[in-house]
Amino acid sequence: MILQALVQYYEALLARGEIDRPGWSKVNVSWRLDLNPDGSLFDVSPLQNSSTGTSGKKTRPHQLAVPAQVKRSSGVAANFLCDTSSYLLGVDDKGKPERTKACFEASREKHLEILKDTSGEAAAAVRAFFDTWNPPSAVEHPALQPYLSEIYKGGNLIFYYNNKPAANDSAIAAAWQQAYDSASDSDTPTRCSVTGRLAPAARLHGNIQGVRGAQSSGASLVSFNAEAFCSYGHEQGENAPVSTYAMTAYTQALNYLLRSDNVRRIGDVTVVYWVENADPAIAAFAGAMLFGPQEQSDWSENDILGAIQKLVSGRTADLQDMHLSPDTHFYILGLAPNAARLSVRFFWQDTFTKLAKNVNAHYERLEITRPAYEKFDTLWPYTLARSAVRFSKDWKKADEELQKSFPRLSGDLLTSILNDTRYPATLLNGTVQRIRAEHDVTRARASVIKAYYSKNEDPLCPKEVLTVSVNKESTNIPYNLGRLFAVLERTQEAANPNINTTIKDRFFNSASSTPSLVFPTLINLAQKHLAKLNEGQRIALDKSIGELSDKLGETFPKQLMLAEQGAFQLGYYQQRQEFFKKKTDTTEQKEEA
Repeated sequence: MILQALVQYYEALLARGEIDRPGWSKVNVSWRLDLNPDGSLFDVSPLQNSSTGTSGKKTRPHQLAVPAQVKRSSGVAANFLCDTSSYLLGVDDKGKPERTKACFEASREKHLEILKDTSGEAAAAVRAFFDTWNPPSAVEHPALQPYLSEIYKGGNLIFYYNNKPAANDSAIAAAWQQAYDSASDSDTPTRCSVTGRLAPAARLHGNIQGVRGAQSSGASLVSFNAEAFCSYGHEQGENAPVSTYAMTAYTQALNYLLRSDNVRRIGDVTVVYWVENADPAIAAFAGAMLFGPQEQSDWSENDILGAIQKLVSGRTADLQDMHLSPDTHFYILGLAPNAARLSVRFFWQDTFTKLAKNVNAHYERLEITRPAYEKFDTLWPYTLARSAVRFSKDWKKADEELQKSFPRLSGDLLTSILNDTRYPATLLNGTVQRIRAEHDVTRARASVIKAYYSKNEDPLCPKEVLTVSVNKESTNIPYNLGRLFAVLERTQEAANPNINTTIKDRFFNSASSTPSLVFPTLINLAQKHLAKLNEGQRIALDKSIGELSDKLGETFPKQLMLAEQGAFQLGYYQQRQEFFKKKTDTTEQKEEA
């Protein structure tokens, strides 16, 4: 299913002219080897772009369209026209001269075979190079000598002729295409499990580059690298036949996505997403529905939420120059590293309407009173995941902490949102741990508790406490204990305006878990605080304490379970926001007067 979707995406990209045709791929190239008509090497120069970032000046290799690269395991396998110094020059510093010699000979044989009947000056120059080049004397070549130490560090080299890549020569390109199309990894055509057509099967699958945490050279999405993975005497790709065409298509499509803007890296998961017609703008907007707008985005938060509401009702959402059809299919794939391979963390596909309904249901569960100082109405998934780790204004540090403490949380959270299923327990557990450690119920943490128990129903945290704002009619004991704690804290703050440490810092954890041990002391303390207040404040706060005490009865619970502690935390947060809301409303009334 995943490979089929990627092959279809590849074909859509091919129709739009946005991806290389079969047999070609874009790779990083660090050096160019300029050839004379007689095949001699007359110049070597770097193919690198310089950029200045926060960590200083960096150089990046050029990306060029070259003949498709082979999949290497431990053997010798040469690429055509673009390869490492071991293959194109027969030199390296790996200390294995016999293997280096074998690499060059394999490259020489491949180039001479493919270009043997090819006309043109460029093809003649490449043939002449391999006929005359002497690897043992290469280190003394005047054009090569100044760069050898850098070339030994790695990177691809490519042949140039007449100031352009030899691969761009029409005769050479035609010769390669014919060789690629006629090549076969398998003598007998088999039924491709992706396309359903009879075709030669790919023995090895191409590498996928750009997944966070995976090898920089790339990792395999499909591989059979041990006997335990094989059956019926089959080897490698024969165990699950995928045609060479399908393998090339899905690897190019996935590598294209990982280089595009439609990729997000959250925790240990690298997420790519696309739409069936390969329109990058529509895919980007679909990503914004899930993850929020990018920094340079032209869409506001209201644009996104408005489009979601239209798609939920099955209507087309028109936004700027885009037409978002509710029937358009959307795909999202989460990948994580696993040694030299990739593991699929999740894959989801459905229409925009289904996506919008599930995302909208998630955002509705999150809805809770927003503090006046917070700029954004919506809490995107990454913000929620971060609520489970130590707060940091540095997003990079928070991301590292998230990967270290809860590596699977981001992927599990996205899966639950996309499928509208139960939220992962790690989300709640991490959030509760941070509340206990920091004694602070932030908006994001309160939203997590509310959403979690709205979807993962628990009778100890009933619906009457899962409201957007404070529910003054609720009779739930833990919820009202949380409200009472907020009132007692407010009383202390009013009596001591410049206080640095409140009862929240000393008693929040014990009050939310063992109320009977703490609340009698806190209420006695509150009476002393009330005595310091002016008459208006004293009457208002004393009345609130009395009303909430009446709802609690004569005794306090000895212990609160985890779900009851969630109700306590919600009651505390919502009552605190109610105080700030009243203050804001009073200020606005004075300004209007």
